[in-house]
Amino acid sequence: MVPKKPRNVRRNKGRELDVQIDFFERLLQRDPDWVDLLEVLADAYTHRGRAEDCVKVDERLQELCPGDAEVKINLAISLTVAGQLDRALMELDRALDMGYRDIRWLSRNPDLAQLRKHPGYKLLRAKMKSVKASSAKG
Repeated sequence: MVPKKPRNVRRNKGRELDVQIDFFERLLQRDPDWVDLLEVLADAYTHRGRAEDCVKVDERLQELCPGDAEVKINLAISLTVAGQLDRALMELDRALDMGYRDIRWLSRNPDLAQLRKHPGYKLLRAKMKSVKASSAKG
């Protein structure tokens, strides 16, 4: 059995994240197009459990990096965590169309577990298998 962290350690971690988030948000007021900072802020929001805020940041990243399939994947993950499964499926499908090919990672990512239960995922899974097969040939 793994011992639990003392409650005050978890609380301190949350405070640290809140301070980091506040700092990042203030930096973004000066430069709202700072892609690297947006990525770090999205990660901090994720660890703090702020799924809706993470979606907003990932949407901004998508505006700044429209051809980046990884940005689409991150948006799909954020949408899944936020419970927006239909939209998450759509973004995941677009990422595949844009050339995203790490199908194994998608199939195992725990943040996508809820999406894998969605009825529409079955069709997307077939597309992923097709992509995987064509990637193996090429």
